[in-house]
Amino acid sequence: MIAAADEPVVLERPKEGATTGDALARPTFDAVYAAHFDFVWRSVRRLGVAQSATDDAVQDVFLVVHRKLGSFEGRSSLRTWLFGIVRRVARDHRPRREREHSDDELGTIADSTERAPDERAARNEAARLLDALLQTIDEDKREAFILAELEQFTVPEISEALGVNLNTVYARVRAARQELEQGLARVRAQQQWKGRGYANPHANPHANPNAKTAAKTDDSTHTAQGRQRCAK
Repeated sequence: MIAAADEPVVLERPKEGATTGDALARPTFDAVYAAHFDFVWRSVRRLGVAQSATDDAVQDVFLVVHRKLGSFEGRSSLRTWLFGIVRRVARDHRPRREREHSDDELGTIADSTERAPDERAARNEAARLLDALLQTIDEDKREAFILAELEQFTVPEISEALGVNLNTVYARVRAARQELEQGLARVRAQQQWKGRGYANPHANPHANPNAKTAAKTDDSTHTAQGRQRCAK
């Protein structure tokens, strides 16, 4: 999936008499919140925070952003900096032991995809299946996959965001793809065993060329609702 481009971030103009270090334009908090709320929300969810805890986690992320934005020096991209905060907050809000979806539960989600009444519903169910599969792989691989495949970060950006070298990024993304494909294969085998198969192309989030877009399509509705709740 190619993530939607971030909204432009408004920069504060340096004040008169500012020193050279202060003269570097910095984004305003309101601009960062408006431009990156969706990115923060979907990242929190994909990193395993329960839906019931998502709003609190997102608010905690932006509390940290508000407190630390003045120290942001622009040495990395803003999204890379934000993701570092998201990772730490998500760890605090995730259950100590993440609950993994069983193959039966994944099969139930896949069933919903096949029975979806229209393309939009099928895409949403495909996104649910992909998100469920993401919870079956370990944290390091999941983070690398999310940034590379779903958020379209460059490998150097991922390397900086995760604090690992480039080869490690490549290895984690490759391993994540393999594990996701294996998980999907198990679900597919279960479906075939039930005699249903995967007739609907939207049921396979890797075979379907629009599958990664489906993940963002499903997220967009929830992030809009989350934005409204957090704004209250």
